[in-house]
Amino acid sequence: MATAANLTGKSAVRVAVIGDPGTGKSSLVFALATGQFSEEVPTVMPPRPPPRRLFLRWRPHHHRRHLLQVRIPPEQKERLVAECKAADVVVLTYACDRPDTVERLVSFWLPELRQLKLNVPVIVAGCKLDLTQINVDQVTEPIIRLFHDVDTCIECSALRLFQVPEVFYYAHKAVLHPTAPLFDQEAQCLKPRCIRALKRIFFLCDHDRDGALNDMELNDFQFKCFGAPLQPDGISATRRVVQQRMPEGVNEAGLTLIGFLYLNALFIENGGLETAWRVLRKFGYDNEVKLRDDLISVPIIRAPDQTMELTVKAVNFLTGLFNIFDIDNDGVLLPAELEDLFSTAPENPWSSDPYKNCAETNVVSCGLSLNGFLSKWALMTFLDPSKSLANLVYVGYLGDFASAFTTTRKRRDDRKRKQTHRNVFHCYVFGPRGSGKSALLQSFIGRQPSDPLPSSSELFATNTVELTDLLGVFLIQCFIFFLLKETRKILILHEIPEDDVRSLLTNQESLATCDVAVFVYDSSDEVSWQRTRDLLIKVATHGESTGYKVPCLIVAAKDDLDQSPHALQESTRVSQDIGIETPIPVSVESRDLNNVFRRIVHAAQQPHLSIPETEAGRTSRQYRQLLSRSLMVASAGAAIAVVGVTAYRIYAARTNTSS
Repeated sequence: MATAANLTGKSAVRVAVIGDPGTGKSSLVFALATGQFSEEVPTVMPPRPPPRRLFLRWRPHHHRRHLLQVRIPPEQKERLVAECKAADVVVLTYACDRPDTVERLVSFWLPELRQLKLNVPVIVAGCKLDLTQINVDQVTEPIIRLFHDVDTCIECSALRLFQVPEVFYYAHKAVLHPTAPLFDQEAQCLKPRCIRALKRIFFLCDHDRDGALNDMELNDFQFKCFGAPLQPDGISATRRVVQQRMPEGVNEAGLTLIGFLYLNALFIENGGLETAWRVLRKFGYDNEVKLRDDLISVPIIRAPDQTMELTVKAVNFLTGLFNIFDIDNDGVLLPAELEDLFSTAPENPWSSDPYKNCAETNVVSCGLSLNGFLSKWALMTFLDPSKSLANLVYVGYLGDFASAFTTTRKRRDDRKRKQTHRNVFHCYVFGPRGSGKSALLQSFIGRQPSDPLPSSSELFATNTVELTDLLGVFLIQCFIFFLLKETRKILILHEIPEDDVRSLLTNQESLATCDVAVFVYDSSDEVSWQRTRDLLIKVATHGESTGYKVPCLIVAAKDDLDQSPHALQESTRVSQDIGIETPIPVSVESRDLNNVFRRIVHAAQQPHLSIPETEAGRTSRQYRQLLSRSLMVASAGAAIAVVGVTAYRIYAARTNTSS
């Protein structure tokens, strides 16, 4: 059975009834709707709700949900396809007295439905059971064996009103409690995403973190999901069943994770899908076995030049989580340990670009250090706060959005106040092809220039940068003491290929989230400098026109090669002309980086400095200054004139009075 749509809270289930002509489709729907059989039924049955008895028969205590049935003749293929795609479940009919219609299920209908990729459950209904005595197993066994997307096979008779409601009950049940997201019928085991969800539920219920659910924890779980505690003999019976079939599922402390998974698999295998779904939905999961959007999606309101960062509480939680999963206490998370950490999420969010290779890993073990771990979280929070929140919740964070994230101050306000309190800095890295910008990013995360680059068009590198801040200077007995403080900031380097600069700058807010921009050129190549200079002018001009001015640095890469004197001279002159620091020479090959990453962070920490001013920008600034001065002079002149007129009037009034 394919995954059903997420129908949590939905009041209508749409059923498409399809099949060969004469297989009893219309009679089936008519018998359900009216409770009687008729020889004359409409050729096409419009959507209609079922009778109340369909629901009262099995679930009198449940709220009624509407079933909308649509019977579609096979000759209307376009409408048939459209209705099947709009349906929540498909009922496929065959006639029990016509073996050719059974053959058509396997040769045409089921392959056709599979080709449409409907992603909905299918119920196979054998109609006209009153006309023949068939071997049910002979009919259903090959269908279920060949087509695992078939949820249920059932036989019925509209004439005798035999099992007509059951057909639609199973259709209704297949939508509300689908099998496919939870259980692999072919392999006869729980599906990976279901295992991940149950594992998270287990950890949330294991309050003492001893790896097992004791009697009290089992009772809490039972009460949360079903509203009633387990009786002592019920707990003992549960443990006994698990221990008999899965000895490692129970230990002295209680029910282990293996036992918990086995117990849920046993429920599902024995038809207890409703029980399994009730557990999952109580813990916030939808029909795709993901947490509901209302639990992990928060509307984020912020200005273009504001970003999101993790709070101290969230960082402390992640640090503790890192230590828990660092089983061998070697200070790094091995790939297997990292997978285990994310084993309660639907998938590892860092298994693909841009996160896969964006942080420094141990050369030998490929392990991720705590700094690399926190840097990846910072990058995910910067790029996609909703995804970051979702994965925080998946790995066990119990706080709300406000406790996990903080919104930074606007960059424009930082520039006015000449300081910033940000802990994560975003740096664009520009440069022509072959300038050495990719090698610079690789060196930032401890890789060699020859190491393969990620396949993604956007290359990110993130790491922590240690800084030393001077807090004060003290003179004690002719000795000078410096009070220093070590701080760490996270730097995100984001490489922008030369060909992508034009499209980037078409967005008026493209520089809004950028704290600092670095322009890399090959110091041995004059042409490389000329192209880098053009990029610098374009970016600076864009910042001036949009108001998102960015501190800029020039990096003269490949310093180990013979430098181009003209490139060196011109780059120095240009940097002085536009008011930024002179080029920083670096050599990745010689591992002489000249503290370039600290200097990048220092530039970002001083958002009012190192901002390039183009000729057009300078002219505009001078014009504004001239206009401002003119207005000031005019205002002063007007004020003097007003004072003069007022003084004259006072003088004239006094003269008239004295005379």
